[in-house]
Amino acid sequence: MNFCWVTINVANMERSLGFYQNLFGLKVQRKMTPGPGMELAFLGDGAGTEVELIQDLRTPEPTHGKDISLGFEVADLDAFVATLAKAGLALHSGPFQPNPKIRFAFVLDPDGVKVQLVQKL
Repeated sequence: MNFCWVTINVANMERSLGFYQNLFGLKVQRKMTPGPGMELAFLGDGAGTEVELIQDLRTPEPTHGKDISLGFEVADLDAFVATLAKAGLALHSGPFQPNPKIRFAFVLDPDGVKVQLVQKL
């Protein structure tokens, strides 16, 4: 069995694409328009699990579970937090260091999905 993707319903495709492309370096693997008012984009690094973004104009304000997050490993948490600040984004929470081997913090994507930034020490 292989984990394929996680799906996020978004209010604005371009804004969400910019977030995941510019901050996390994900590239559009494929994009499609399955029907009127609906757009899908799959983003990834070409090596595995993807993030699927869906904009459906019939659902202009998507809702997400507040206890779900996506995790991305970053080389240097402090440097990444500085990159977020330059982009006008603040941390949702953290940084936390629950043990000597890991640090992490959370930021919200444009639709309020928590994204965990993980630095392995």
